[in-house]
Amino acid sequence: MQEKFQKLWDTKNKNDEWWSSFVTSPIAIMINLVVVDWPFLTPNRLTALSFATGLAAGVCILAAEPIYFFIAAFLINFSHVLDCMDGQMAKYRGTSSRFGNYFDKVTDQVKVFVWFAAASYASFNQTQSVTPVILGFTGVCFYYLRVYVKYVTIFIEIEHDKNYLENSSSHAASSGQEALKAGPGAGFLKNFQWFIGEQRKFFLFNEAVFVFMISFALVINQLLPMLWIFALSQLYYGSVRAWQRGNQIYLEQHAELLKPMEK
Repeated sequence: MQEKFQKLWDTKNKNDEWWSSFVTSPIAIMINLVVVDWPFLTPNRLTALSFATGLAAGVCILAAEPIYFFIAAFLINFSHVLDCMDGQMAKYRGTSSRFGNYFDKVTDQVKVFVWFAAASYASFNQTQSVTPVILGFTGVCFYYLRVYVKYVTIFIEIEHDKNYLENSSSHAASSGQEALKAGPGAGFLKNFQWFIGEQRKFFLFNEAVFVFMISFALVINQLLPMLWIFALSQLYYGSVRAWQRGNQIYLEQHAELLKPMEK
């Protein structure tokens, strides 16, 4: 059992985002410890289940009742646990695939839209103001700008440098080796140092932070303040990343673009 746990822990993404790093991903490992060898359960089926659970959370948010908000908060986090499980299972079994990677990423983006669209509508019903709708629209648009800027930058670099992916992968591997190792057998001090270091990721305001933000807002029934934070953070990061990547391309700072890119 210990060997199986260690093998599953080794599948954990070393660059996990904030909430998944120390909450949903470890929970996913514990569940996978039981189910990872079940033959009828596949990574793609877990992705589909995660997607369906995320959509169900959106429906619960639209109900705009406190009890449904609690259910939605649980479903959002469970959807994220399943989203961690599919990749772990694929790596554990050695069955990672291009389609699985694509399916996982596309459904993640749809869930982000569904959750914030539903939260905006629920907040509109609470306040009878168009402000939540504008905030949700702004946040989603600039979040997707962040995503687009990252991948269009990678595409442009590949188009002009046939060795870009190989060089970028080598750079990422060397950077990963320098990261502080944590987990089973690392000891309390190293794990504590790792945990403290992970907290800076909160301020990146990416998908895993969204899971926490929207769940917390649903539990305390405070959607409008959360939508303000969402909109302002994505307006900032979308604008900064667009300028940053454009400036790096214009100045031909290709060495900087080999580094792992944050959205």
